[in-house]
Amino acid sequence: MKIFKHYSRQGLWTLFLACAFPIHVWAIILIFNDVEWIAERSNFWDSIGVASYGLVFAFAESWLLFLTAALLGFLVSMTWSGERRVALMSTLATILTLWAIAGQLYFFLNAPFPESWIIFFASLRRPLRFLYAAVFVVVLPTVVIPTWLILKFEKPLKFVTAALEKISLLTSLYLFFDLVGFVVLVFRNL
Repeated sequence: MKIFKHYSRQGLWTLFLACAFPIHVWAIILIFNDVEWIAERSNFWDSIGVASYGLVFAFAESWLLFLTAALLGFLVSMTWSGERRVALMSTLATILTLWAIAGQLYFFLNAPFPESWIIFFASLRRPLRFLYAAVFVVVLPTVVIPTWLILKFEKPLKFVTAALEKISLLTSLYLFFDLVGFVVLVFRNL
């Protein structure tokens, strides 16, 4: 098959686990945050149901991120090894997920936008363009620097590869919880 020139089966599995890890960690943090007040409001079985929905959605998000990362990996040059491609795409998927988590965390903490920034943006002719440009300037180095390091040097590649090996068992456990969550949802909706 043509796909195995770019990725090995083990590489695809590693990429999926790397995509699933930060999403599941964040989902479990949110689940633990919600379980207590849902159990107090109704009962523990309802909180298990809410947790199951969260895990199933985390699984779906993991697949969506994995498919996107795997497809974007075809844009990486064939001169680089499959291991380097998996490390690069795993790192980029993790960075993307961490930025998404940071955005959600900002709103969950109910952090106010600084008033001086609001006044500054309001004084601009095109505040949204400036805001996007500022975000681009902040986000771009978090993408470009790890990409450059992984593609040019062996130490960052070995570090990412070792990290992926270490999180694979834990992520497999999270996938087992996804299966349990799916079974709970099936039984709750019978």
